[in-house]
Amino acid sequence: MKGYADLLKEVREDHEKRSSGLGKDDKVLIIDGLNSFIRVFSAVPLVNDDGDHIGGSIGFLRSIAAAIRQFKPTRCIIVFDGKGGSARRKKMYSGYKDGRSMSTKFNRREDVGFQTVEEELASMRHQMGQLAEYLQCLPITFMSIDNIEADDAIAYLTTEVFEPKKSEVIIMSDDKDFLQLISETTSVWRPVEKKYYTPKEVLEKFGIPSHNFIHYKVFMGDNSDNIKGIKGIGIKTLIGKYPMLLEENTKTLEDIIDYTVQRKDEHRVYKLVSDNENTLKLNWDLMSLRDLNISGNIKLLIADIANNPIPSMNVYKFKKIFMLDKAYTAIPNVDSWLSNSFNSLAAFSKIN
Repeated sequence: MKGYADLLKEVREDHEKRSSGLGKDDKVLIIDGLNSFIRVFSAVPLVNDDGDHIGGSIGFLRSIAAAIRQFKPTRCIIVFDGKGGSARRKKMYSGYKDGRSMSTKFNRREDVGFQTVEEELASMRHQMGQLAEYLQCLPITFMSIDNIEADDAIAYLTTEVFEPKKSEVIIMSDDKDFLQLISETTSVWRPVEKKYYTPKEVLEKFGIPSHNFIHYKVFMGDNSDNIKGIKGIGIKTLIGKYPMLLEENTKTLEDIIDYTVQRKDEHRVYKLVSDNENTLKLNWDLMSLRDLNISGNIKLLIADIANNPIPSMNVYKFKKIFMLDKAYTAIPNVDSWLSNSFNSLAAFSKIN
């Protein structure tokens, strides 16, 4: 039987939901899970009462809670890479993500008890497991689908699930790939910069509109994924020789290639582009998030997960895991923190 406090809480949540006038998909915060986890694991030297590092799991929870309080979304979806997620791009380019290590090269490794890289990786795996347990207790949708990367799932959610609903979408990630998804309804929050990107900010910082930002990626490459760009072409040269990229309509790679063919004898840049046409096509296939090459079954699965009701909050189970983690000093007043951070989302969990 529910007590008075529980009933009062439900009435308050229902009032908040009704007074907001919003539906559960009106304002969606989508979080790039691994990107966020690695960032806080590397930067947050939290330890519990036993001296064990908890900066990954608890740091992640504190980070997403801060974003929820800041942006006040009607729902939150956290997306992680699925098992074998990189396989599709590895088939296209065997060097994809070569040289990337799960180790964070933690600058304060000795301060949190890590003597070796192996110990650090073991802690990382343990904390990711704990994080999954925590997230199951919160009014948050968790998504990890085998054979696709988080980038693909986030892109499909943004462009095919929520854009048609005219939902406002905020993507939380430091990965520049997501800047190509920015539109009048989609923005990106980059926590390391503490900067919120809309079409205006993309144009000001990179000199190219967000709807054509994919061309910036294709020509410049991406060192973090070991994708080579075209040497000798910077953003000023790209815009100078391809002014069409500043226009209001979106340009395809075919538009660039056709323009190049017509002018390849006019300037060395056009010949350089023509000579590297295969590299540009490969980069486009590797990095474009609006031309997704994923199966129909996976698309249906993403949509099904997104259309499910928001999970309800299980405070008792969350606090039980929290106590076992001995994380009291990391979040001193956990009841108040849970209420202030997640009650607004919990209110929308009652909407089908």
